[in-house]
Amino acid sequence: MTDSKRRRRLTAASALLGGVLVLTACSGGDADGSGSGGDTSQAKVDEAAAKKSSEAQITITPKDGSNNASINNSAVVAVSKGTLTGVTMTTQDGKAVAGQLSADKKSWKPSVQLERSTTYKLAAEAKDSEGRIAHENASFTTVSPANSFIGSFTPDNGSTVGVGMPVSVNFDKAITNKAAVQKGITVSSSSGQEVACHWFNANRMDCRPEEYWKEGSTVTLKLALDGVEGAAGVHGVQQKTVTFHIGRNQVSYVDAQTHQMKVTQDGKVVKTIPISAGAPDKKTYEGRMVISEKFKETRMNGATVGFKDSDGKGEYDIKDVPHAMRLTTSGTFIHGNYWGASSVFGNENTSHGCVGLQDKKGANDPGTPAAWFFNHSLIGDVVVVQHTGDKTVSPDNGLNGWNMDWAQWKAGSAV
Repeated sequence: MTDSKRRRRLTAASALLGGVLVLTACSGGDADGSGSGGDTSQAKVDEAAAKKSSEAQITITPKDGSNNASINNSAVVAVSKGTLTGVTMTTQDGKAVAGQLSADKKSWKPSVQLERSTTYKLAAEAKDSEGRIAHENASFTTVSPANSFIGSFTPDNGSTVGVGMPVSVNFDKAITNKAAVQKGITVSSSSGQEVACHWFNANRMDCRPEEYWKEGSTVTLKLALDGVEGAAGVHGVQQKTVTFHIGRNQVSYVDAQTHQMKVTQDGKVVKTIPISAGAPDKKTYEGRMVISEKFKETRMNGATVGFKDSDGKGEYDIKDVPHAMRLTTSGTFIHGNYWGASSVFGNENTSHGCVGLQDKKGANDPGTPAAWFFNHSLIGDVVVVQHTGDKTVSPDNGLNGWNMDWAQWKAGSAV
């Protein structure tokens, strides 16, 4: 073997040994080669971090990034193994949202109702028993108007109404899942009367007992519609309780043949008032009608209800009709009349379909028959119109479901 070849082999052997030595040095063993597995620097860092970490566990509902969140029950912050030391909630543009911390400092929630189609941000801080701090952040977006529905209801919370007043709920979206929505609405009375609900169409549901409400009773309406799917992809957002009081039992009977109205309270006639009903070619609907609105004065234009002259203008346009009370959505009122001769009332039917009572212009004379009836009537009182020769008013034309018998009424329930 030549000297040059021997030198090349020795060089390669040295390089190989050097590689083995390098690999051995990177194997993680002890410097003395014992391989006892002592703590590394990283393990010590992890251990120290664990000792400094707070045990407080913060939970924010809904989850970060949620869409279609409730406007009632969202934004609940809770903590376990600790107490909350601070919560801030803001809209996306930085507007602060007021909130309330529980007495035990274990939970927080907004003190105002959230808005629809709004993104909110939450930042929460808590500490554990050792005073160690924990943080949590989340953002979510509430349900949009396009994906939610609301029910407008009557009567108003806290109101006193007549015995004929139904609970009427009108939805701003067509409801296809009527059973689910109806189950989310309950109506009960302190009188113990059975209450049934009836769907007139996809947007309206009314509820009433078999007979008029008991005078002096209290009716409670509960809307538990938050999250209820009323139609595909459309959810309710309301969570509300409403109560209203039933006043004295007043039912008035209009007789178009005798041209008289008998006002009864608790079944006894308290006043008889001369009236003028619809003319023979413009008869007043018959049936039980409920007063739904009251106006000391209002405008009545025939063009809005189909009574037009050849020029398209209304056959009448009276801008100050006194003591007007609505009986139907289509425009039937019982109201004061100052333009008709006094001899009309009690003797002739001359109106365009309304029931007229003698009155004075300005609605300021409390001594007129119309003023007396207006002042002694409540929204929800019943006016029964008889002997006009016209058809019975449709149950959904106003709050007039009383013109449907109990079996028919219950047949319109979805549950």
